[in-house]
Amino acid sequence: MPSTAHPLINAQQLCQQLQSSDAPIVLDCRFYLQDPAAGQEAYMAQHIPKAQYADLDQHLSAPVEAGVTGRHPLPDKAAFAQQLQQWGITVERPVVVYDQNNGAMAAARAWWLLRYAGIEQVQVLDGGLDAWLAEGLTTETSGQQQSNSQSSTPNTLSELSWQDEKLISAQQLLLKKPVLLDARGLERFAGEVEPIDPVAGHIPSAQCVPFTTLVNEQGMFLPAEQLKETLSALDTDQATAVYCGSGVTACHLVLGAVIAELPEPRLYAGSWSEWITDSIRPIETGRENEVSGE
Repeated sequence: MPSTAHPLINAQQLCQQLQSSDAPIVLDCRFYLQDPAAGQEAYMAQHIPKAQYADLDQHLSAPVEAGVTGRHPLPDKAAFAQQLQQWGITVERPVVVYDQNNGAMAAARAWWLLRYAGIEQVQVLDGGLDAWLAEGLTTETSGQQQSNSQSSTPNTLSELSWQDEKLISAQQLLLKKPVLLDARGLERFAGEVEPIDPVAGHIPSAQCVPFTTLVNEQGMFLPAEQLKETLSALDTDQATAVYCGSGVTACHLVLGAVIAELPEPRLYAGSWSEWITDSIRPIETGRENEVSGE
């Protein structure tokens, strides 16, 4: 595998790699906001062989601080390093992450977090578990988590190379005013509906590019040229950034940009749910900055 992996891998490629001596570590990242326990239950019922479960709330986020953080704040660096050790992940070991399909949630978040920690050998299974099943490939049904940590070298904070430049804060958004994309659906962006957060609307000057527009009906990413067109606002020399409701689905826009070989936008990890914790921060409503591409 090259020093920096292509961001996507298909089901047949992953199946072949799992038979090799340097098989990647596989993380099942399925998660459902409506039922946080359902992802692990789905994992225990059926998952790709040797996969371990990565829970959005427990492993890929820190505890919420009411009135301070968004709904899925980034995990503490030391805690995440320890979790990587438990999974058996090191800076040298390739990793593949997957969701039910790429129109779902947390695989892109795991991909982003691993790269944020300096782990470059990470890929997303294109089409997720749905694509694996569509190929007729085998799965495991087990309640037992696999563990690779005993055969790997433990990570320490000093061994990981944190890429803090991949982040942007609320204060930096206000000061730098980058080109800003919102990954939520248009109705939430416009403030017409808000099923999750207590305040509706969007960050001023943001453009709406729903993350679901990056994939086809099977949840597979669109070809690079189509992604480049959909994410054309990122094709600029200006600073760029992305956000969503809680910093999870915005990672799909980062992933789409990397696939399309566009400049990688920074992630506002706190996203809308953090933005609205400070009543001084401005908000907008309406569809003025809708971006076509659906």
